[in-house]
Amino acid sequence: MKPTIIDIGGIGPAAVAALAEHRIKSLASLARASIETVAAIPGFSEARAAKVIAAAAELLVASGTPATTDDKAGKKDKSGRKDKKNKNKNKGKNKGKGKGKGKGKGKGKGKGKKAKKNKNKKKGKK
Repeated sequence: MKPTIIDIGGIGPAAVAALAEHRIKSLASLARASIETVAAIPGFSEARAAKVIAAAAELLVASGTPATTDDKAGKKDKSGRKDKKNKNKNKGKNKGKGKGKGKGKGKGKGKGKKAKKNKNKKKGKK
């Protein structure tokens, strides 16, 4: 039987659930994860993250499973295409373009020299 994350010493059901919430669902994905990624998960310090990542890699080696296999490796999404993990996520979106904010439209209207001349003309002055 293939080892799973719960086979790591010090990892219980709560830790497995916390890892799964952060898309770490297999020993391979845990072994490949960075210490920073795992330490960002509630319940994991940097020391604990380093320990469980090393333990996951050891279990994979002991079981003869390479660390490069993953739950999603080679799987296709609903459309039949391979998952590219948001490679083109922001392609073609408004790159730095706002929606009219900060363009000065309407700001300071009527405070310039021309506005004063127009105001004086209305009163009959030059």
